[in-house]
Amino acid sequence: MAEQHHLAFNTHGRGAVEITDDIAAIVRSATVDVGIAHVFVRHTSCGLAITENADASVRRDLEMLMQRWAPDGDAEYRHDLEGDDDMAAHARSLLTGTSVSVPFADGKLQIGTWQGIYLFEHRTHGHRREIVVTLLG
Repeated sequence: MAEQHHLAFNTHGRGAVEITDDIAAIVRSATVDVGIAHVFVRHTSCGLAITENADASVRRDLEMLMQRWAPDGDAEYRHDLEGDDDMAAHARSLLTGTSVSVPFADGKLQIGTWQGIYLFEHRTHGHRREIVVTLLG
């Protein structure tokens, strides 16, 4: 059995937006009792990740690392049609990934105590981001 849901989020530029509660709400209302929630973002310049949700400095440090690994405006980039953050945003989406899968049972995500699901905006300006949540059970 499967269900599919669509969500949209407005981001405010580079940074992480916790979407755990939004995914949990879908799971709570599911007709599937036990299964996997597959969360997929339909864009190439943002990403999804499961990371610590208790200490915001973790997300700050992740952003600092992404700045080191994929800096804006690198002179070697050829893809810069949409500005200095263009290629960097695509590279960062490879670092975070475009999907996560989380088991669920009895209407609850089976994530750890300190885990949260995050949408990482990799552009410097805000965008409307679409997410597809597929529940398989």
